[in-house]
Amino acid sequence: MHDVTDENSWGPAIDEAVNTISRGGLVVLPTDTVYGIGADAFDADAVAALLAAKGRGRQMPPPVLVPDTRTLDGLAVDVPASARALVEAFWPGGFTIILRSQPSLQWDLGETHGTVALRMPDHPAALALLRRTGPLAVSSANRTGGPAATEAAEAVDQLGDAVGCYLDGGTAPGGVASTIVDATGPELRVVRQGAVTLAALREIAPVLGLDETSEGNPG
Repeated sequence: MHDVTDENSWGPAIDEAVNTISRGGLVVLPTDTVYGIGADAFDADAVAALLAAKGRGRQMPPPVLVPDTRTLDGLAVDVPASARALVEAFWPGGFTIILRSQPSLQWDLGETHGTVALRMPDHPAALALLRRTGPLAVSSANRTGGPAATEAAEAVDQLGDAVGCYLDGGTAPGGVASTIVDATGPELRVVRQGAVTLAALREIAPVLGLDETSEGNPG
């Protein structure tokens, strides 16, 4: 367990996490929602190990955390202007956007059907790590069906030796997951309501709610 509560002293802890990621290992890190379990997004074996640690299949690919908005165009194509406006408004923070993945990328996150879910977390230790490692595949640090970890120790209890490095940032805010918006269709659509309200989204761009369909569209 490595303490990352103080930016002035977390250097060795971040170094250890970076080394673990570079070796294909898994890292538990604090975020602005709950603790996450992360792997190099471009290491298929590491992503497979992440899914195995959670007891999760390839049909539930993990989202990817990024260090800044500029990463967007390196990982996604055909980004609508409305989606870009939402990213500018709500990153870093509890907002995830599903986009079409860059077809040239050498990665295997699972059965993504050519899409990727991207988020920039609002947590200093997570961002410090991401700036060193680049994009990380990150899912909540718990076994599938288990409670989301808001303390590093809770992640240890569920994931144990499957994780090579645990970063302890104190109690995560928890409670509210990120809002997820799908930007791969003709209209932006909320697929999970969370930290960012529909009203807040609509101040920036037209977004369909969970149960809404566009006029004239029977689907």
